[in-house]
Amino acid sequence: MTENQNVRTISDQTLGREAVIAMVRDGAFHLTNCDLEEADLTKLDLSGWTFERCNLRHADLSGAQLARTIWQGSKAAFANFSAADLSEGAFNGCDLNNAAFRRTGIASARFASSRMTGADFHLARGMGYTFEEVLLVGARLPALSFRKEVLKRLDLSQADLTKCDFRGAVLEGCALREANLDGAQFMGADLRGADLGGLRLEDAAVFRGAIISREQAEQLLSGWGLLIR
Repeated sequence: MTENQNVRTISDQTLGREAVIAMVRDGAFHLTNCDLEEADLTKLDLSGWTFERCNLRHADLSGAQLARTIWQGSKAAFANFSAADLSEGAFNGCDLNNAAFRRTGIASARFASSRMTGADFHLARGMGYTFEEVLLVGARLPALSFRKEVLKRLDLSQADLTKCDFRGAVLEGCALREANLDGAQFMGADLRGADLGGLRLEDAAVFRGAIISREQAEQLLSGWGLLIR
C-alpha cells in the first residue's frame, strides 16, 4: 500500500463489502487490478475513488456515492449503478455492457472509448454528461438530452432513443440504424455524418428540421420513385 496526496493505492487484491467498508474510513483509494466481482457495494460512499483495470462484473453499486470516481480499463458488465451518484465520474476504455444506470445521477459524467451494449439509462438524471466513441448498441436511453452536443462515433444502432433531444446536435460518425426514435427531436441537428440506415419516406417526419446530406435526401426521395440528377 502506498500513499499519494492522501489517496492510497491497493493492487491485486480480492475485495468484498467488509474490506471496502474498512477502507472507506481512511478516505479515497486507488484500486489497481483488484477483483470485486459480484461485490455488494450498495450505498457506500466511494467518492473520489479510482478503479483501474478492476473486475466489477455483476457488482452491486446501487445507491452508492460515486461522485468524481475514475474508471480506467475496468470490467463492469452487468454491474448495477442504479440510483447511484456518478456526477463528474469518468469512464474510459471500460466494459459496461448491460450495466444498469436506472435513476442514476450522471451530471457532468464522461463515458469514452467504452463498450456499453445493452446499458440501461432509464430515468437517469443530470446535465452536462458526455459520450464519445462508445458502443451503445441496443442501449436504453429514453428522454436523455444531447441538445447542442457534438457526438462523436457513437453506435446507437437498435437503441431506445424515444423522446431524446438531439436539437442542434452534431452527429459525427454516429450510427442510428434501427434505433427507436419515437418522439425524438432533431430540429437543427446536423446528421450529414451519421449512418441513418435505410431511410424510407415515412422516416422524413422523424427528422423534421434536421440537416441531411444529398445522398441521404436521395434515399428519402427514392421512396417516391424520384431520381435526382
